[in-house]
Amino acid sequence: MPKVLISDKMDPQAAKIFRERGVEVDEITGKTPEELIAIIGDYDGLAIRSSTKVTRAILAAAKNLKVVGRAGIGVDNVDIPAASAAGVVVMNTPFGNSITTAEHAIALMFALARDLPEADKSTQAGKWEKNRFMGVEMTSKTLGLIGAGNIGSIVADRALGLKMKVVAYDPFLTPERAKDMGVEKVELDQLLARADFITLHTPLTDQTRNILSAENLAKTKKGVRIVNCARGGLIDEAALKTGLDSGHIGGAALDVFVTEPAKESPLFGTPNFISTPHLGASTTEAQVNVAIQVAEQMADFLVAGGVTNALNMPSLSAEEAPKLKPYMALAEKLGSLIGQLEGDAIKSVAIEVEGAAAELNQKPITGAVLAGLMRVYSDTVNMVNAAPLAKERGLDVREVRHDREGDYHTLVRVTVKTDAGERSVAGTLFGNASPRLTEMFGIKVEADLSGAMLYIVNEDAPGFIGRLGTTLGEAGVNIGTFHLGRRDAGGEAVLLLSVDTAVEEPLLWTVCRLPGVKTVKALTF
Repeated sequence: MPKVLISDKMDPQAAKIFRERGVEVDEITGKTPEELIAIIGDYDGLAIRSSTKVTRAILAAAKNLKVVGRAGIGVDNVDIPAASAAGVVVMNTPFGNSITTAEHAIALMFALARDLPEADKSTQAGKWEKNRFMGVEMTSKTLGLIGAGNIGSIVADRALGLKMKVVAYDPFLTPERAKDMGVEKVELDQLLARADFITLHTPLTDQTRNILSAENLAKTKKGVRIVNCARGGLIDEAALKTGLDSGHIGGAALDVFVTEPAKESPLFGTPNFISTPHLGASTTEAQVNVAIQVAEQMADFLVAGGVTNALNMPSLSAEEAPKLKPYMALAEKLGSLIGQLEGDAIKSVAIEVEGAAAELNQKPITGAVLAGLMRVYSDTVNMVNAAPLAKERGLDVREVRHDREGDYHTLVRVTVKTDAGERSVAGTLFGNASPRLTEMFGIKVEADLSGAMLYIVNEDAPGFIGRLGTTLGEAGVNIGTFHLGRRDAGGEAVLLLSVDTAVEEPLLWTVCRLPGVKTVKALTF
C-alpha cells in the first residue's frame, strides 16, 4: 500500500480521500527541516501547502519518494530541478483556488478605488470625513493584466463585467485566445502607459522577477493603482514605495511580499497602501478544493499511474494509464535496447508511432523511450528525470506521428543518429499487451526483450549456430530463446539470444573470436 505524508495543515477531506483510494496516510505537521528529513524516507508521497520547503536535502533523504503534491498553485517552495533529478513528480492544483484569488484581486481593486480601509478606520474613530475620501469609478477605466492564464482570465472576465477595458501582456497569450477573452493583447510598455489599474498574475521566474522594476514603474500612467495577489518579487518594493511617496502611483495593494511572513516592511504605513497576509486562496471553498484535488491527483498517480497537473513530466490521466501501459513498456524496452547498443555515440533520437499507437497520447511513450535509453547512464532514471538527463547530454529529441497503416496494427520506432549514421529499432504489441521487437537496424527480427540477452552480428554462413551453441554450452550458459534475422542469404545476420545467466566478459571475447562474428554485446532488460 502506498504511503503519503501530509506535512502542512490541510482540510480533512484530503486524508479521507487518500484512505478511500487505498493509500495509507499520516498527518504530521509543523516539523522542522531536520525532523522532516528524519522521517521522509518512509513515504511514497508528500502532500504540502506553502509551509513545507522541499529542499535538495529533504529530497536526498526521501529514498522512496515518488510524488510531491502542492495543494495550491505556487511551487516556489519546491526545488523542482532537484526533484526531477531524483525522479520525483511534482504536482500542483492550478484550478482549485483560481476563482478565490481572482476575486481577492478584484476586491483589492475596489478597496484602492474607494480607499475603503482608511475610510473604515476614520469612521470607526468617530470622524465623518466625507470629503476626504474622494474615490474613482472603475467603469470605463483600463485594467492592465500582466499574466493572462487561469487567474488572469477570470479577473479579465470580472473586469469586463464591470465595464472596464482590459489590455493584457502575456508572451504565451495567442491573438485567438485574447479575442475569446475579450481583451486586447499588448506589449508591456503599452500596458504600462495605458493602464489605470494593473494586476499581476504570473509565476515568479527569472523572466518575471521585478517585472515592475523602478524603470517600469516610471513608465506607468500617473495615478495608476497596482494590485499583486500572485507572488512576492514581481514588484520592486522599494521602488513601489518611492512611487507612492511621490504621488506618481495612486495606490497599491499587496497580498504577497518578497519575504513572508511580512512582519515588517518599508511599505507599511505608506499612504494609499493596502496589505493583506497572503489571503488570495483563503476561502473555505478554496481550501477544500485544493485539498481534494491534491489528494485525488496523488492517489491516481500512486495507485493507477495517472499524472495530472505535473510540472516536470507529461500529463497522463488515470483513464489513459492502463491503456498506455503496454505501449510504454514496449517503448522503454526499445529505448533500452538502442541505448545499450549505441550508448555515448547517440546525438539525437526520433520516436515514431503509427497505427493504434498514433491515436494515443505520445508524450508518455516518448518519456518511456528516454527512460530506457538513459538507463545506461543511471540506474535511478525514470520518466521524470529521463528528459532532463537527455537534455543535459545534448540529445535532440523529436516526435513523429504517422496516420498511415503499416504491416502491424501498431508500431513504435526509435531512430538514433550517430557519427556513423542512423540506426533504428521498431516493435509492436502482440495481443495488444505483449511487447515484441520486430525490426533491428533494418533487419526483420521478432524477439521478446527480457532478462539477460546476447546480441551478435555475424556473417550468415553454415555451421555458425552450431559453433555458437557449443561455445556457450561448454561455458555452462543455457540458451532460453533464439531469434535470428538477416538481410540476405549469405549476408549480414543478427542474433538475439535470451540466456539463463548473464554472459561474463571473458566469454564475450571467446564468442567474438568465432569465425564470422562482427559484433557481440551482452544486454540486460
